[in-house]
Amino acid sequence: MPVPKGTVMTVEFWREGQPFIALNGGEHFTFTDGVSLAISVDTQEEVDRLTDKLIEGGGEEGPCGWVKDRWGLSWQVTPKLLIDLISDKDPVKAKKAVDAMMKMKRINLPELKKAVGL
Repeated sequence: MPVPKGTVMTVEFWREGQPFIALNGGEHFTFTDGVSLAISVDTQEEVDRLTDKLIEGGGEEGPCGWVKDRWGLSWQVTPKLLIDLISDKDPVKAKKAVDAMMKMKRINLPELKKAVGL
């Protein structure tokens, strides 16, 4: 493709053993919230560290653990506990988890646990 010298066309990276390839398709292709990368985490420390890194340099936090990085790519920083709770077989417990999550930007595990009685 005719692009300026030094333009990066593809970047390959790995996350937890999964390969990803990012392609520079040009300025006419933009990010939308229809595509996001999900990061599964175990602890509040991981939620905080990854969210802080993703918003560094101009990104922003959205609702329910969604984050937009400085380039406009959407990410979901999702604790495994959140997934377990919102899919709990007890519909009352699952609803409490969803209701708590809907009030959050960054997922707060202590608040989530409190909301469901853990």
